[in-house]
Amino acid sequence: QVQLVESGGGLVQAGGSLRLSCAASGTIFKTNAMGWYRQAPGKQRELVARITSSGNTNYAISVKGRFTISRDNAKNTVYLQMNSLKPEDTAVYYCNAEIWTIATISDDYWGQGTQVTVSS
Repeated sequence: QVQLVESGGGLVQAGGSLRLSCAASGTIFKTNAMGWYRQAPGKQRELVARITSSGNTNYAISVKGRFTISRDNAKNTVYLQMNSLKPEDTAVYYCNAEIWTIATISDDYWGQGTQVTVSS
């Protein structure tokens, strides 16, 4: 059993910052890639940022230079530092992780989502 718990969302004015956290817990042998996705009302869910276990990162063009993804492998936790927030960043942000529960079995897991609202 694996659970991802997100925190750090909230309401912020344009230009402000937020830091999202996502901690994986449960039966974990190894956590591989972790990432953040977001979905705004009426929009498709999109990848915001992703980081591999070795630290390789990918960002959506719309957030590159403003957001930074990082992780603490020992704590099975991924972070998303969001700076210079824009109203267009308003969405529910979801944490995703590929986790091996034993050495030969892996699966993808999702957090419950955390709301980020940026006012203009």
